[in-house]
Amino acid sequence: MKTLRAALVFALLLAAGAVAHAVEPSEVLADPALEARARDLSSELRCLVCQNESIDDSDATLAHDIRVLIRERISKGESNDAIRAFLVSRYGDFILLKPPFEPDTLLLWLSAPLTLALGALGIWAAMRRPRQPTPALSADEEARLAALARDGESLPPSRGKAPRGA
Repeated sequence: MKTLRAALVFALLLAAGAVAHAVEPSEVLADPALEARARDLSSELRCLVCQNESIDDSDATLAHDIRVLIRERISKGESNDAIRAFLVSRYGDFILLKPPFEPDTLLLWLSAPLTLALGALGIWAAMRRPRQPTPALSADEEARLAALARDGESLPPSRGKAPRGA
């Protein structure tokens, strides 16, 4: 148990250390407060190339360009909301890692819960469906089976069960 716990702690520490930001030293603003704003803003924006990571974590050229654009606008005194609004007007709500809950993004917000609900409904329906009994052998099939058993021909083994007498 101690070994398992130690391995889990080691894995978590390793995973935490693996987080690397793609922000290049040349992009970093001299003012730490402005740089913190830039980092906060870029962590909220989706890389349009990678799509599953923020532009802060992406090495894509477009992500680099957007990070530079954000820092230029912050240096000019624009607010985070103004910069975010500019990027949304240019790239759409898709650039936001957490898009607003609006009629246009309703399917995006509801797709995961709807998929989960449909899966649960399918499982529930499958469990409620009555099981069909295995049909009985016809008289011809019974006679053929008896003949096969008499002639000593081997029957295919049943699934998961050992033959009798073994």
